[in-house]
Amino acid sequence: MTEAAALPGQPRGGVLSGPATARAVNVLAPNASAMTLDGTNTWIVSEPDSGLAVVIDPGPLDDVHLRNVIATAEKAGQRVALTLLTHGHPDHAEGAARFAELTGTKVRALDPALRLGDEGLGAGDAITTGGLELRVVPTPGHTADSLCFHLPADQAVLTGDTVLGRGTTVVAHPDGRLGDYLDSLRRLRSLTVDDGVHTVLPGHGPVLEDAQGAVEFYLAHRANRLAQVETAVENGHAAPSDVVAHVYADVDRSLWPAAELSVRAQLDYLREHGLI
Repeated sequence: MTEAAALPGQPRGGVLSGPATARAVNVLAPNASAMTLDGTNTWIVSEPDSGLAVVIDPGPLDDVHLRNVIATAEKAGQRVALTLLTHGHPDHAEGAARFAELTGTKVRALDPALRLGDEGLGAGDAITTGGLELRVVPTPGHTADSLCFHLPADQAVLTGDTVLGRGTTVVAHPDGRLGDYLDSLRRLRSLTVDDGVHTVLPGHGPVLEDAQGAVEFYLAHRANRLAQVETAVENGHAAPSDVVAHVYADVDRSLWPAAELSVRAQLDYLREHGLI
């Protein structure tokens, strides 16, 4: 068994729900599955001693969970003042409209279809609520609308599904694109090198204590998978399903449909770059 400290990103052990940094608290949604790991991490982010909080990714449409998020904030003496979305997949965003109804907040997202209110989110935007500062980092690739949120005061980044606390991320073809995803990983690596980010607060799985190590692992993993797919095609495995069976033979078959999405994105990338 590999020691936890040696795993990519040094995942933090212990209970997933609860305080993760001085400004971030996780409320784990009860939607565990092969694709969502332990469930969706709903993040409550606020300045210490502030009466206002920001919630990132309310999660699935589960009233018990949504009310638990509100109760957790209220127990800390806070009122939820704003809701943000990392992207539009249902396990992160399906409960957003109901959560906005319960809290009276606006919902800000990159995709206009997900917003409740006039303001969206884009590159260079900074959210300042109750003294808190969050910087918007566009990270398309997993989906076209994927965003991360840089929390400078905690030297942390909230990554949604762009970087997970365990395992690796699906590039959800056709909306997700591998070239965009690789660029996004490089953008996150720059945060770790240039801006001192060392903690990953992911959308699923445990907190990672070594952000740079996690991102470097993701980049190496993608390069390795891409080489495997290229070799599989050269050996006559042309259909995406055949490539999955060849390259992902050691992966649980229940994950093969998701793996095929990534394979299709990889094939597109290889074609675009004239490699197959």
